[in-house]
Amino acid sequence: MDITTLNKQVQAESLFLQDLKREVGKVIVGQEDLVEKMLVALLADGHILIEGVPGLAKTLAVKTLASAIHAQFQRIQFTPDLLPADITGTLIFNPKDGLFYPKRGPIFSNFVLADEINRSPAKVQSALLESMQERQVTIGEQTYKLPSPFMVLATQNPVEQEGTYPLPEAQVDRFMLKVLINYPTKEEEKLILERMSSHQSITLNSSVTPEMIIKARQVVDGIYIDEKIKNYIVDLVFATRDPKAYKLDDLASFINYGASPRATIFLTQAAKAYAFLNGRGFVTPEDIKAIGSDVLRHRVLLTYEAEAENVTSDQIVKRIFEAVDVP
Repeated sequence: MDITTLNKQVQAESLFLQDLKREVGKVIVGQEDLVEKMLVALLADGHILIEGVPGLAKTLAVKTLASAIHAQFQRIQFTPDLLPADITGTLIFNPKDGLFYPKRGPIFSNFVLADEINRSPAKVQSALLESMQERQVTIGEQTYKLPSPFMVLATQNPVEQEGTYPLPEAQVDRFMLKVLINYPTKEEEKLILERMSSHQSITLNSSVTPEMIIKARQVVDGIYIDEKIKNYIVDLVFATRDPKAYKLDDLASFINYGASPRATIFLTQAAKAYAFLNGRGFVTPEDIKAIGSDVLRHRVLLTYEAEAENVTSDQIVKRIFEAVDVP
């Protein structure tokens, strides 16, 4: 398929996203970047981790998106005493026939909100690993497929807050994007006051269905990505592992581990979804830059030296983007 035909197909297929954005915007004030990144993760069949202090409408944004798509939605509130079986489900003994029967947990939904995910210890996080990667859950000896689309949207408070556990690296790496959100502007805050201080509920009139999302994903898969762009993506990921090869000698002492091959895959998929969101049938370097920080920031693990000098992974990723040649 040539680029002109592909562009027309993408523009036709992505029209429903404007409707979706408008409906979400009825409830969520500002946070355009968060809404856009949630749609990117949704179109690229990835999961998203949203970090910000309490009260910034993280949970509300996720619930609103699920409502606008008419999909199954479950919220799991992560607490220190949560057990893995509370998420995936367990086997229940029936004394009448002496058999065990599976009771499915809240993970069996299209959208799963893992609320305040870093308030639970690592053993609970492990319950999500199989479902996020393989899109399946094992209860006892049986393995069950999860519904499609399936997406985990996790919120977390900054690690410095009281009562939080840092997420295990294997868990963090399964999130396609990690989005940081900040306080609203003065104008947005006033709009929040006007919209949210009354107890009237806001009705969403979206006609978007899970089937439309699955169809859009097939178009996203077919978006054209040039050989030069592929090399650019590989260079960016390799620069996190071997900064000296990209004349970033000063970063070498700050990086403990670079990004995994999963970052290369996710960066490609997210860039395609971002191009689709913007009505284009091909990926540009600007797409990579727009989505790159969200894909890489949680995959660059810092040394103690970096922490001592207050160097953040965001600063390192920014330096890498400045250093690597753009095609």
